[in-house]
Amino acid sequence: MKVKIESTRTIKPAYEGISPSPTLHFIPLSVFDKATYNTHIAVIYAYRPPTPPNATIEYGLKRALSEYREWAGRLGENEKGDPVILMNEKGVKFVEASVNDKLDHVMPLKPSSVILSLHPSLKDVEELVQVQLTRFTCGSLVVGFTAHHLVADGQSTSNFLVAWGRASRGLDMNPLPIHDRTIFNPRKPPHFEFDHRGVEYKSKKMVKNCPNVDNIVDDDIIVHKIHFTLDFLSKLKARASSSSNGHSNSKPSSTFESLVAHLWRAITKARGLGGFETTHVRISVNGRMRMNPRVPNEYFGNLVLWAFPRARVKDLLREPLPYAAKLIHDAVTNVNNNYFKSFIDFSTHKVEEEGLVPTADMNKSVLCPNLEVDSWLRFPFYDLDFGGGSPYLFMPSYFPTEGMIFLLPSFIGDGSIDAFIPLFQENLAMFKKIVYSLD
Repeated sequence: MKVKIESTRTIKPAYEGISPSPTLHFIPLSVFDKATYNTHIAVIYAYRPPTPPNATIEYGLKRALSEYREWAGRLGENEKGDPVILMNEKGVKFVEASVNDKLDHVMPLKPSSVILSLHPSLKDVEELVQVQLTRFTCGSLVVGFTAHHLVADGQSTSNFLVAWGRASRGLDMNPLPIHDRTIFNPRKPPHFEFDHRGVEYKSKKMVKNCPNVDNIVDDDIIVHKIHFTLDFLSKLKARASSSSNGHSNSKPSSTFESLVAHLWRAITKARGLGGFETTHVRISVNGRMRMNPRVPNEYFGNLVLWAFPRARVKDLLREPLPYAAKLIHDAVTNVNNNYFKSFIDFSTHKVEEEGLVPTADMNKSVLCPNLEVDSWLRFPFYDLDFGGGSPYLFMPSYFPTEGMIFLLPSFIGDGSIDAFIPLFQENLAMFKKIVYSLD
């Protein structure tokens, strides 16, 4: 697939009425912003014709940026050297491109490096948001979108995307975002109820997860897409919720817990890890509903911490599925209001003092023997409608990090789930053999 770049320009907010006061020069990053991934995340949307013209989508973006002004700024530092978002309205990158072919000839897009040509590069990016509109000869449109994770998490980014679609259709962007990042104040005196060293933060000394992972090249890692039907997920949930070998959960496992437990076991087996090795799963936990007082979904920024269910390999594989599902359930449940408050206190008083750095790192090529699960199952990504209807396909870009799993609702819309799973090529055959087994 050869993508021709037609134009590249900078898009700035378009305000109705009076522009905002220039007195607000920057917004400090919150403790949750500082702990997350310092990188762009890219996603791909595909739309069938008829689609609105690029000018309509561009104007909608300008209008959305007037409410989400942070995206039009830049990352920088204040006079104290603290990381901030500079509210200088330098704008976002807007690229128009074309492909001299029909979309059906290259879709459904499989997870491969080809996808990288459908959005701007993620390397050395000054802009906090980038957009690429790629037109095909059949009239179809692919929208590539990249956003810097330090500015916003998945909930906030999906809210912005929905607002962009509404603005493109001439609708109000309600509900509007809540921008105050100063609401996460430490307690007096601070209470370090949990140890956050080695969890959200670590010392600057790098630690390898797995031996023999040097000299990894992209061809060694295959991003495999798996479709889990609603019927399979229902059976998996029943299996994870059953009483087996003395393991019974107090309440039925969720679909998410059941699927992650299943994938954790299947990938661990496919990797052929030693029985006495320890493996864990990094799972994002949205703090909006967990903090007291509750933080509205409209809060714009990062408000995510992570659960780390862990087990010895031999226990994970020997025990039945409910064992892994309960480990996941308990770990996620424990990331509660007290945990979030402890994290705020720790981040405010200990991180700089001890010279700690975040454990969230997208630059790793291998997570073995561990996993990371990025669940986009509850985000309204499919609600991005520019005026021609919802996308018929939505997917992450190509991230060949072994062990980093993305879970998305299938575009079929029947409750089925698509999983994007990067694995070493030598482990893929075994994984495919067992991934649909309920044993």
